[in-house]
Amino acid sequence: MRIALFTEMYLNDINGVVTHVRALTQGLRSMGHEVLVVTADAGASRHYLEDGVLHCPALRVRRIYGYGAALPISSQRLALIRSFKPDIIHIHTEMGVGLSGLAAAKLLRKPLVYTLHTMYDNYIYYVSPRLFIRTATYFSHKYLKLLAKNANALIGPSRKCEEFFHNLGVKKSVSVIRNPVELEIFTPLSAPPEEDRAFRAAHDLPPSAMLVCFVGRIGSEKNVDTLIRFWQEAVPPEDGVCLLVIGDGPALPELKNLALKSGVTDRVVFVGRVEHEKLPFYYRLCKAYITASLTDTDSISLLEGSATGLPALQLYDELNKERVREGVNGFVFKTAAEMGEKLRAVRDMTPEAYARLREAVLRSVDEVKADNVAGSVLRVYRQCISDSEQKRRKD
Repeated sequence: MRIALFTEMYLNDINGVVTHVRALTQGLRSMGHEVLVVTADAGASRHYLEDGVLHCPALRVRRIYGYGAALPISSQRLALIRSFKPDIIHIHTEMGVGLSGLAAAKLLRKPLVYTLHTMYDNYIYYVSPRLFIRTATYFSHKYLKLLAKNANALIGPSRKCEEFFHNLGVKKSVSVIRNPVELEIFTPLSAPPEEDRAFRAAHDLPPSAMLVCFVGRIGSEKNVDTLIRFWQEAVPPEDGVCLLVIGDGPALPELKNLALKSGVTDRVVFVGRVEHEKLPFYYRLCKAYITASLTDTDSISLLEGSATGLPALQLYDELNKERVREGVNGFVFKTAAEMGEKLRAVRDMTPEAYARLREAVLRSVDEVKADNVAGSVLRVYRQCISDSEQKRRKD
């Protein structure tokens, strides 16, 4: 099968969509399928093909993490996509490149699959002044509904996406397919002792402190401020539990200031941006992964932590409550006191008990191997193609 994947960001960017598309591409190719990735490239002055990626010239949008935004219509882009002869088109983002995927599907009369990765209501503030957020949200819903109505099939990594579409009034079923994890990169190894010691010394962390981490885009939607406040309230210095905040984003200065005012800078460390291929080292320094985000659909960072054997601690999220199973692959908390209690429980586990927990955590990520996820997506593709062929015969 020849598959065209459309995404605004790829390769040089770091986020969940990039990781998902890269892993899906690798999974599909490993199964013998041909994949063309169509993406915006703010460094490109023209359209060009390289290693199965169609780079589209774009403007860099500083307000949205510096991502590139390409025009939705390009005759050259369409010609290159036409020459690839896709059997199916799959859009993963909704800006210019995503819209050009919709246009290509219409013009080439190919089935269209649309994966919703992001709960956009939580991100409107990046592009709209506060005064116009309600209006911007209204038009965002109209646009997303338009994309969904024009798609032959809808995919989302969690029930959040399914509920979001249904709240928009989209009646189509949504295939819930989890995000993939590159298990060949994220493996359950221990950090070399000398590197562990060097990291702790560089950040003034006690040699015996238990390290836990959050990894992600540092924006207000990730709720890291809640973790900092909970740390102040329920994780005193004598607990010997330190939080690593790994990532960069617009909320980072504000969060650093909050940590300073809260008096937790001795046990909350801001690591900053880390390249994706270097993340396993940081996971291996830690004993658990923690998040208070309620906007994630199926956190790839949490899954990558799980792939290295880290139990997850997650602020209770009704629509994602099946992701972290209490005492199986992690723990759920609703209050600062519960968070502190769960952290101390992990800290105080015997080596044998912690080893058993890690084994359960590793088993929990088997279903999100890139090949397994690609196989699930492939079944959606085949059904779309079959349905389209039947419809064409009837017409």
